[in-house]
Amino acid sequence: MKKFYYLSLFFIIAFAAPCFASAPTVTVKVIQSSDGYHAGETYPILLRLTILDNWFIHSDSKGSGEIIPTVLTFEDSSNIKVSDIKFPSPQKKKFDYLSEPINVFPGEILVMANVVFSKDLPPGNQIIKGSLSYQACTYNACRPPETVVLECAFNVVPGETVIKEINKELFAKTTSVQDKVSETSSSYGAGKGLLITLALIFLGGLALNLSPCIYPMIPITVSYFGGRSGRVKGDILIHAVLYLVGLSVTNSVMGVVAALSGNMMGALLQLPVTLIIIAVILILLGLSFFDLWEIRIPSGLNRIASKNYGGYFGTLFMGLTLGVIAAPCIGPFILGLFTYVGQKGDPFFGFLCFFILSLGMGLPVCILAVFSGAVEKLPLSGDWMMWIRKLMGWVMIGMAAYMISPLFSESVVKPVLFLAIGLAAGIHLGWINKAGHSRVRFVYIKKIAGVLIILLNIAYFYSFYSSSEGVRWTPYDEAILTKASQEGRPVILDFYADWCLPCRSLDKTVFKDAEVVKMSENFLMMRLDLTKQQPFQEKILKEYQVVGVPTIVFIGKDGKEEKKLRVESKVGKDEFLSAMKQMLK
Repeated sequence: MKKFYYLSLFFIIAFAAPCFASAPTVTVKVIQSSDGYHAGETYPILLRLTILDNWFIHSDSKGSGEIIPTVLTFEDSSNIKVSDIKFPSPQKKKFDYLSEPINVFPGEILVMANVVFSKDLPPGNQIIKGSLSYQACTYNACRPPETVVLECAFNVVPGETVIKEINKELFAKTTSVQDKVSETSSSYGAGKGLLITLALIFLGGLALNLSPCIYPMIPITVSYFGGRSGRVKGDILIHAVLYLVGLSVTNSVMGVVAALSGNMMGALLQLPVTLIIIAVILILLGLSFFDLWEIRIPSGLNRIASKNYGGYFGTLFMGLTLGVIAAPCIGPFILGLFTYVGQKGDPFFGFLCFFILSLGMGLPVCILAVFSGAVEKLPLSGDWMMWIRKLMGWVMIGMAAYMISPLFSESVVKPVLFLAIGLAAGIHLGWINKAGHSRVRFVYIKKIAGVLIILLNIAYFYSFYSSSEGVRWTPYDEAILTKASQEGRPVILDFYADWCLPCRSLDKTVFKDAEVVKMSENFLMMRLDLTKQQPFQEKILKEYQVVGVPTIVFIGKDGKEEKKLRVESKVGKDEFLSAMKQMLK
């Protein structure tokens, strides 16, 4: 789930406007495969992305929650559609401000895609528009997320017109490389990050068995294909496997659908309004766990899912329809995973995630079926299940808070928000909620859980607060800056943004150092936060000739910049202290 939460950092791209007065880092050129195109046919195209020297753009897949990926999208059109977008294999690069190497594209790359022309398309020049969004970084600095708008023009000719292939060698070479990439694209297991993600998804599937919609069904299901009802014939193990297969098929299809919608979803998730809508949905789903209202499956669909069939097919059908019956409880979690997989845009990855989720959900039932006597040792469902339901409601509210957390520019708002939710959840689950109040042992368990939730949230808030003690920055204010010049006070002006990973690295290291904090008291420490565009920032960026961030400007007592001390990359504590000492001299 942590991986899914990290996904929310991607949405901060919506606030990073193209405010730097410089040319785009990436230019895009369309390379066509034919001098003409026939309606009703599909043709390949290439898009040449040329990246400025010494700059890198992140790959098209998220290797880390802190990374803003490259996304290529095209507008929806009934006449022309661009599909099967394939980026080349990225390179791994190690950046000082990140703990592990990440996938990036340097120099020039070729992206392959297919263009589908509708049968009704009339002859003539046809245009489809698209956009490439990305973030560019060097080894030490980053530019804000950028978007390049592009147009693809195609000459559609009558069916009897003979067309000629062009750029054959380039397409053949690119296709060969892409095929090699495809052959190795399924080797996700080598990545430590993927293994952790799949392990968390598997544990999430196991946890879903405790939901009020699934847990009471476990004894019934085990009894059914465990043969104790007398209706089921055949090997118990075969029934268990068929149940697991049915469950996996249903969920895995959802995973593939989510991945195939990746381009559209990726574009939508860049909008702040999408964040808010998803957060509202999560809150509404969470409140349904508090019995404020009830989520119901359409009665017709519910009747179909509840039908009993004999034999092996009956067991398979139970697995296929479990998702429908359990939807009121597991729907919110499926929605979260669906969003995450859609952002990745990889069908194999989508299949894998939902397949692992299915294993987590179905494996306990299969094990209990094989050892059918063990089901009698399960605790009976009762008040404790309603308590679990309330716990799930708080999890949904917490997820909603995390989804909208990137919208807050003030960093202190985030820990305060999570602390408030955590305290409310702990008090409600430990003391206010009356589920199981007649059972002394369960009352103690509730209180212990409530105390743990409260302590964990306080510990998180304390760690955030204690780690935040560092240089005290004054938000940019021209009047304060002018006053400092008049008083002969030196100034350190920091250009910062949340989407700038080197900036965040400086915040965690250099600006938390005790010696740097102590010496900063001799300066006016001023910061211009570029995370959200501000009306006056373009003028300031132009005045100080800021190309990328981090950029730290040292202004002397006379109000003029000491240009030889300017910092335009991630630096160490010693280097920054040296610049501060030179200013004071």
